[in-house]
Amino acid sequence: MEVRFYAGAAAAAGTATRTLDPAPDATVAEVVARLGADDERLARVLAVSCLLLDGTRVGDPATAVGAATRLEVLPPFAGG
Repeated sequence: MEVRFYAGAAAAAGTATRTLDPAPDATVAEVVARLGADDERLARVLAVSCLLLDGTRVGDPATAVGAATRLEVLPPFAGG
């Protein structure tokens, strides 16, 4: 699975993309926990970010990632 980080999430992650190989029965919450496990700054950003799984907003972190190929992390941002 490709994880794409945008804006402040990319800054916190130190990269715009990361590749993970989660188990098919893993949940979005488990993937997010894995991403932030060793990085407190990234964990804080992940906690307030909007997540898209294969382009669909994740409303429930208990959603299984299944065969999804992409998780996008969009942190809060301002602008207009």
